[in-house]
Amino acid sequence: MSTLIADWRDRPTHRKVWALAAPMILSNISVPLVALVDSTVIGHLPHAHQLGAVAVGASLYTLLAWAMGFLRMGTTGFAAQAAGRSDGAALRQILLQGLLLAVGLAIVLGSLGVPLSGVALHFMQPSAALDQLTREFFHTRLFGLPAALATYALVGWFLGTQNARAPLAILLTTNLINIALNLWFVIGLDWGVVGSARASVIAEWSGALLGLLLTRTALRAYPGQIVWAALKRWQSWRPLLAVNRDIFIRSLALQSVFFLITVQGARLGDATVAANALLLNGLLLTAHALDGLAHAVEALCGHAIGARNRLALRRSLVVAGGWSLIASLGFALLFLCAGHLFIEMQTDIQSVRDTAFIYLPYLAVLPLIAVWSYLLDGLFIGATRAREMRNGMVLTVILLVPFAWALQGLGNHGLWISFLLFMVLRSLTLGAQAWWLKRSDGWFSAKAH
Repeated sequence: MSTLIADWRDRPTHRKVWALAAPMILSNISVPLVALVDSTVIGHLPHAHQLGAVAVGASLYTLLAWAMGFLRMGTTGFAAQAAGRSDGAALRQILLQGLLLAVGLAIVLGSLGVPLSGVALHFMQPSAALDQLTREFFHTRLFGLPAALATYALVGWFLGTQNARAPLAILLTTNLINIALNLWFVIGLDWGVVGSARASVIAEWSGALLGLLLTRTALRAYPGQIVWAALKRWQSWRPLLAVNRDIFIRSLALQSVFFLITVQGARLGDATVAANALLLNGLLLTAHALDGLAHAVEALCGHAIGARNRLALRRSLVVAGGWSLIASLGFALLFLCAGHLFIEMQTDIQSVRDTAFIYLPYLAVLPLIAVWSYLLDGLFIGATRAREMRNGMVLTVILLVPFAWALQGLGNHGLWISFLLFMVLRSLTLGAQAWWLKRSDGWFSAKAH
């Protein structure tokens, strides 16, 4: 206990944590703001199918882009460890590999996206007007996919070098341009739904180009040269691809849980699925804030592991963990005391409000349970221990299935209890592996993960 108190009192670590976390929290908040502006602008157009086209088209695009989120997480850990070793050559190689991988995946996904979107729309069976507008919106958005994936790699790389200002500049530039062009293209130029898609494409390319410019300044602190011959060898790509593969599998398992919540909620009625969506917005708000602290853990712990500094690793975890707990308590109190206002702000449909009010206590408990998995995710990403993350998530889902099946009879209460249990199991599986790695000194193993 005395060691924990001493670690918590280390002011330089607090400064390091917040120097990384504060800009990321600010940039994370801009993400839901863009979605809100998109919906508001399109929502004021005369036809409902126009808003529906943006909602469906954006969901299809987000599914493609989100599935490649491992580009950020995988790049962060390797960049942090290279920065900890002051290895400028490795940092340049990781950056170039991340960008090349982003472009290659964008070409593949762009080629598959058009036919796959047609299949998805066939199963959705939308009206002819909604179908046509959705296709136009989605096909336009695909032109921004290379930039969006490159931005994932750039943001991850900057975080790995403990530079949070560059990701803040990239994300704020992207999102502010998106908002401004949305207003101009949709309302000013009357381009409608396609105008919204064009605004997003220009914003994504603007952010990616800004990120590339900022790397020139960042690399001056780490002298070195790219070893071009290494890029031609499979062995130099294998660690990054292995980590990205494991994070991808882990992310699919995680997303399957959220998807099943939506499916099961829909079976319980329109008001229930709508109420669950509003409550999960509270989780998204919490996650965006706590992810800022998790990003700090990724960079600081990865740097400490690269430098083989056990004291810095422990202090980073204690300080970031302490602030994460404080933040989760704040969110729990917010939802407990002002949850009704949070729901009423999102909808004026009384049946949805009344349903959501019943399940508000689950939302209030959720931040206190979910916080530990976010913190541990940051540790494992910084350590490039993606295999353990994958195994933990798959085991969590397997353990959850019988409990979720048994709780079906409780309706939506059973669904929320299952979700809380999922967060508990997720934290326990990661925590058990973290304890084992600490005991076996596995965090500082020279083995590539």
